Amino acid sequence: MLIDLTGRTAFVSGSTQGIGRVIAARLAAAGADTTINGRDAERVEAVVAELRAELPPGTRLDGVAADVSTPAGADVVVDRLPSVDILVNNLGIFAPRPVLEVDDDTWQRFWDVNVMSAIRLTRHYLPGMRDRGWGRALFMASDSALVIPEEMAHYGVTKTALLGVSRGFAKAMAGTGVTVNAVIAGPTHTEGVEDFVRALVGDELPWDRAQAEFMKRHRPGSLIQRLIEPDEIAAMVVYLSSDHASATTGGALRVDGGYVDYIVP
Repeated sequence: MLIDLTGRTAFVSGSTQGIGRVIAARLAAAGADTTINGRDAERVEAVVAELRAELPPGTRLDGVAADVSTPAGADVVVDRLPSVDILVNNLGIFAPRPVLEVDDDTWQRFWDVNVMSAIRLTRHYLPGMRDRGWGRALFMASDSALVIPEEMAHYGVTKTALLGVSRGFAKAMAGTGVTVNAVIAGPTHTEGVEDFVRALVGDELPWDRAQAEFMKRHRPGSLIQRLIEPDEIAAMVVYLSSDHASATTGGALRVDGGYVDYIVP
């Protein structure tokens, strides 16, 4: 399937590392004028330079440094990019903590970063997409939205919220040519997840064994029995960003390795 996003503009929040970085790279490789985002200006500039070196000459990439978990940070992005065609709400944080030990400040921080950042950006960009008759808004959710993890209930709850938020925005865009979807990503091999795995299974084991032990103990329902690679998540995002996915909206699309034991979604 040939996906050509030439002429489209894309913004990916929280995209200086992990899944977001790969999504931004794949959107740019498909032809979209893509802007990556992170809080640190030097890091953003470095990643833009790295991606330009990795991707074919002429690939259009830019960056904007802003903390979009805050209203002020979202305003910085909006000032730089008044409109986009493809919005990927990727920014998110996670950390294990027993639910009885999660204090109010932690709950609020996870809500601001994982949920409100996406709401603010989507609320701004959807009207322009609607007026132009084309647009894609995507929310990066998680298997934890459906199977709340014992060690990260505060994280899972924010991802559950994104499923509802995505569906609500999709209904607001009915009949406009704009699609809104959530992507349910399963346990994915990123820098942060490596640290997470080590925190749960220890530092003694070689990585391959540590990963296998993590899946066995904490994600035994995975049908692929391994961590997902970021490219596998990005492939779904690029497809949903294309014209090929014009009839897919209001959905929660799973790239979870079969971990969630439901037939639907």
